Amino acid sequence: MLDINLIRTNPDLVRENIKKKFQDEKLVLVDEVIDLDQKNREAIQRADYLRSQRNKISKQIGLLMGQGKRDEAEAAKQQVKDMQDELAAIEQKEDEYAEEIRRRMLVIPQIIDDSVPIGRDDSENVENERFGEPVVPAWDIPHHTEILERLNGLDLESSRRTTGSGFYYLKGDIARLHSAILSYARDFMIDRGFTYYVPPFMIRSDVVTGVMSFAEMENMMYKIEGEDLYLIGTSEHSMIGKFIDQMLGEDELPQTLTSYSPCFRKEVGAHGIEEHGLYRVHQFEKQEMVVVCKPEDSMMWYERLWRNTVDFFRTLDIPVRTLECCSGDLADLKVKSCDVEAWSPRQQKYFEVGSCSNLGDAQARRLKIRVKGADGKKYLPHTLNNTVVAPPRMLIAFVENNLNADGSVRIPEALRMYMGGKSEIR
Repeated sequence: MLDINLIRTNPDLVRENIKKKFQDEKLVLVDEVIDLDQKNREAIQRADYLRSQRNKISKQIGLLMGQGKRDEAEAAKQQVKDMQDELAAIEQKEDEYAEEIRRRMLVIPQIIDDSVPIGRDDSENVENERFGEPVVPAWDIPHHTEILERLNGLDLESSRRTTGSGFYYLKGDIARLHSAILSYARDFMIDRGFTYYVPPFMIRSDVVTGVMSFAEMENMMYKIEGEDLYLIGTSEHSMIGKFIDQMLGEDELPQTLTSYSPCFRKEVGAHGIEEHGLYRVHQFEKQEMVVVCKPEDSMMWYERLWRNTVDFFRTLDIPVRTLECCSGDLADLKVKSCDVEAWSPRQQKYFEVGSCSNLGDAQARRLKIRVKGADGKKYLPHTLNNTVVAPPRMLIAFVENNLNADGSVRIPEALRMYMGGKSEIR
């Protein structure tokens, strides 16, 4: 959510940013906010005047009564009552104006960074850099579900009976591999100086609207019926939410956190044929990284966060690339974002396994997270998040890139201590 002072002082910048995101239908919101803000400020001024006059006249009533001027005192009382009635009506109007302004401000997109490429949708995202040599082996690579079923590690039929599509059973060495990857990711991030968390897996609605847009909320979140609780779609939601309404000391920054959680997502919308199996599911587990920092440090942390994911995947012998998200593909709260994509030898293309985002002060403003500087001045911190790893989707890249000609799957050195010393799965 933007600072309303920006709309007051530089509405053209806000309009230009909306155009860069190809959301021209939102241009009218800028004028509506300006109009509502003007009316709200006029109401506030009128309310302040009425309060001062009411207090002034109220003091005179006692004097008039003491002087025996009963009629004048009664007239003054009526004036106070009339002012009180008008004031109550204005205060209600102020609340209405404030709510209407907030409702519009919540859907006006964050100002994107100058470095973001301009494009209409994800087809215009820009490749930044590749890490590792993408290899296509001489042998055929089956679909990942076939690989995992041959290794007696996946049972989709049972999950269809118990829960429906978009769910799965992992078992045996594949289930162990899934847990090993998460354990390794946890230790990888701890070794890089991040504090490990296991957060709540449900959050209240005020946290949901603080960390994401309404469109994301509608398409992602599962609500607990009869309660003000939602299942988290990623632990970022809980981890940023933990700072709601908090005043942090500048010496407490940066907050560098890494968190494990299950994640629950509706995944609304139709998806391609390559997304069946474990690619897009309603339940998965993830290791996340979150940073709360000074505004001037956020781009430095952005670079460090995505590099952490690249380094993690390279230790598992998986080639990856980074893909810069264009303006039209950025969620409204994001200032800048890139995807980390892993190489699929079977499809001979890259696919998304993680996303790194700088959200500027958007989440801090919505959640009222503030920092008290050394000089005593208060400001909003910047928040960032990035996926370390999110199996089971990551298992697709893992088994394809580590598949041997005989159908076994090699275990890279970094994972073997978490797999009881195993060097392969057969």
